[in-house]
Amino acid sequence: MRRFSILFISLCLSGWSTLSAQDRPNILFAFADDWGRHASIYAEVDGPGTESDAVQTPHFDALAREGVLFENAFVNAPSCTPCRSSLLSGRHFWQTGTAAILQGAVWDDSLPAWPLLLQDSGYHIGYTWKVWSPGRPANAPYGQRANAYAPAGSSFNGFSQTATRMIEGGKTIEQAREQMREQVRGNFRAMLKAQQDRPFAYWFGPTNVHRKWIKGSGKALWGIDPDSLKGKLPPFLPDVHAVRQDFADYLGEVQAFDMALGVLVEELKANGQYDNTLIVVSGDHGPAGFPHGKCNLYDFGTRVALSVTGPGVTGGRVVSDLVSLPDLAPTFLEAGGVAVPDAMSARTLWPTLRSSEEGLVDANRTQVYMGRERHVAQARQGHLPYPQRAIRTKDYLLVINFEPDRYPLGDPYRLEEGPEPSVDELTNQTFVTLPDEDAGPTKAWIVSHRRDPGVQPFFAHAYGKRPREELFDLRRDPHQMNNVANDPQYSGTLVELRNRLMETLRATDDPRLVGEGCFFETPPMSGPLK
Repeated sequence: MRRFSILFISLCLSGWSTLSAQDRPNILFAFADDWGRHASIYAEVDGPGTESDAVQTPHFDALAREGVLFENAFVNAPSCTPCRSSLLSGRHFWQTGTAAILQGAVWDDSLPAWPLLLQDSGYHIGYTWKVWSPGRPANAPYGQRANAYAPAGSSFNGFSQTATRMIEGGKTIEQAREQMREQVRGNFRAMLKAQQDRPFAYWFGPTNVHRKWIKGSGKALWGIDPDSLKGKLPPFLPDVHAVRQDFADYLGEVQAFDMALGVLVEELKANGQYDNTLIVVSGDHGPAGFPHGKCNLYDFGTRVALSVTGPGVTGGRVVSDLVSLPDLAPTFLEAGGVAVPDAMSARTLWPTLRSSEEGLVDANRTQVYMGRERHVAQARQGHLPYPQRAIRTKDYLLVINFEPDRYPLGDPYRLEEGPEPSVDELTNQTFVTLPDEDAGPTKAWIVSHRRDPGVQPFFAHAYGKRPREELFDLRRDPHQMNNVANDPQYSGTLVELRNRLMETLRATDDPRLVGEGCFFETPPMSGPLK
C-alpha cells in the first residue's frame, strides 16, 4: 500500500477541492474494448473452477491488490457507444439522446463529459486509440478537443495478427511482445512529454480484445491450453474444443492488454508520477461472439472487471457494492476538484474508495440498472431495435424485453430461407446472420450445428425469441439459465423488482416509455427527447 504524508491524507479526506492545480492527481483510465470480468484475481475471489482459471493478469492483479477490487461492477449498456456515452456523461445511456446507439450516433454537446470538464479546469487530456467512435469522430466528446497520442503506431490493436506476422518473419515470441510493448510505451511517453506542469487525464483504449484475433493465438502466443478450460465454461457455452479454443484466444488478448497495462505502470514509476496517479482499469462489456456476452443483459455481457488504485484510495480491499461504470464520471471529477454537474445522475465512488471496510461498504449500492436499444442497424428488418431494460440486485436479475416478438440478437438471415451460410462466412462476417452478436468461431459452431439434438438447446437459448420478462434467482442460478418469472413462488419478487425498475425509468425520463418508444423506434433517431 502506498505511503502518503499526513498533509496529503488530510487533504484527501477533506475533499479534492482543497488541492491546488499542481497537487491534483493524474488520472490514468485503461479501458479495454470487449473485456468482461476475466482476470486471474477474480479466479481467486470466486474460487476455482471458472474460466478465469486459465488467464494470467499479473499487472491488473497487482493494481487491484494495492487498491480496491470491485466484485460487482456493471456497464449501463453492453454495446460500445452507449456504454461509453453513459460513462463519459455520468448518465444512463437512455439519457444521452442519439449517443445511445452505435451506428449513426451523434454526441449532444449539451451533455456533460468528464474529460472536457477536467480540461476546462486545467488538466492536460489525451488518449490513445479508442474512446468514443460511432462513425462520426468529429462529434466524439473526447476526440473533439483531446490530444491523440499514437506516434509509435496502432498495430497493438491487432495484437495476435501483428505478433503472428512477426513470428512468421523470424522474430521470437518475446521479441514480438517487446515490439508491442514499445509501441504502448512510445505513445504514453509522447503524452507525458506534452503534459508539462499540468496534471493529466489519459484514456488508454486498446481494441485488441475486440474481435478479430488469430485462431490458436491463445496457445501459440500465451501458452493457454484450450483444453484447460474443459469443464469450466459457463453452461450457455458448448463445452467442445472449437469453443474452448475460441475462448482461449480471447483470454490471450486479455493477457496482451494486461501486458500493456504493465508498461503504463512502469513508465509512471520511471517518470516519478506513479504515487500521484489515480489508476482505473475496466472494460466496456463482455466478450463478443459468445452467447450471453456482448449485447446481452446477462452478467456475462454486463459484468466487468474494475479496480481503482491511487491517492486517496484505501487499498488492499475487495468490495461487493453493486456499481455502474457511469459512476466513474463523478468519481473522476471529484478527484480533480471539479464540481459534479447536476445533469450527472451517477454517484461518486469516493465514499467506498475512502472507506476501510470490505464487502458491502455503501448500503445504498444494492442495485444497478442496465439496458440497450440497437447495436447494429442491420440487425432487424426496418432497423428496429431490441429494447431491453434490467435491474440487477445481489440475488436477482430482472430483464424486461419490451418487444418480445423480435429476435434479440438480430434476424436469422439465411437460416430460415435462402442458401445456408458457410462456416467461413459465419466465422468472419458479422452481418451474415444474427448480426447483433459479432462473428466468431463459437457463433459459427453453434449455428452450423443447430440441427444437432445436443446443440439445438444452445442455439434456441442464445438466439431464440425471449419472453417479455425474465427473472433469475442468482443464488440458485448464477449463470441465468432458468427464467422463473412465471413461478408463483417468485411473484412478489417479480412485482417488487418490476416496480423499482419502472420507477427508475420514469424518474430518469427514459424515452422508451414515451409514445411507445418512438424516439428509438424511428430510424434515424432524430428530434428532441420528450
